[in-house]
Amino acid sequence: MSAISIGQAAILGIVEGVTEFLPVSSTGHLKITEGLLGIPVDDTSVVGFTAVIQVGAIAAVLVYFFKDIVRIVSAWGRGLAHREQRYHHDYKFAWWVVYATIPIVLVGLAAKPLIEGPLASLWVVAASLVAGSGAMWVADQMGRHKRGEDDTGFKDAMLVGCSQILALLFPGFSRSGATMSTALILDLDRVAATRLSFFLGIPALTGAGLYELKDAVGAGVGTAPLVVGTAVSFVVAYASIAWLLKFVAKHSFNAFVIYRVAIGLLLLGLLGTGALTA
Repeated sequence: MSAISIGQAAILGIVEGVTEFLPVSSTGHLKITEGLLGIPVDDTSVVGFTAVIQVGAIAAVLVYFFKDIVRIVSAWGRGLAHREQRYHHDYKFAWWVVYATIPIVLVGLAAKPLIEGPLASLWVVAASLVAGSGAMWVADQMGRHKRGEDDTGFKDAMLVGCSQILALLFPGFSRSGATMSTALILDLDRVAATRLSFFLGIPALTGAGLYELKDAVGAGVGTAPLVVGTAVSFVVAYASIAWLLKFVAKHSFNAFVIYRVAIGLLLLGLLGTGALTA
């Protein structure tokens, strides 16, 4: 018997697709949903399942930003072959994405027992949702929103990339929230901050999904639930990406801050009353 049914997989795929790129914490929402569905949040196969279905959301990014990705990869290839092409911003940006991914990979491997153990608690999720909301609000207020995507540099990519570690260690903080907040503090405008968050998430989340695949399948999650969850997350994430880019072009992040605080406080209440177990 699979640790996760096809129906549960579809529900988790919807949650993953909606929340992966919104600054509200997909990991936090998945853990809350798993708790409500009676799925053990710290089970190895369940942790692996949630990492694998993220690949569906990442595939949505690859499709949505296909032209941009082809442009960047092509520039990277030309730069490797011809020294005179290495001045191009896209060539440099490709390397920055690689460099900015290294810290989260190293921390992820070193802290894996903590991430899948004590830090998987819903208490951590609730506290991180509230704390991350404060950080996001401050960043949106501090940021001058004057720099576009073409103004990003190596320092920006590294700082934004390293901020992903916060979400890795504290589920509920939100990878998107951490990266966007850091980019806003660096004075990027909201659209540039959002797009940078997308691009930096591609290698990190894809690598995590592939790395966890063996645990998800080997520890009790059937192939069918994995396929369903991943497919659903792809479709829903694509729509979510399109909506988010339009939203941030005209609005602040205040709506996400309010929502996160409300969900965090609700979760603390459910845990405190025993209606939900950590």
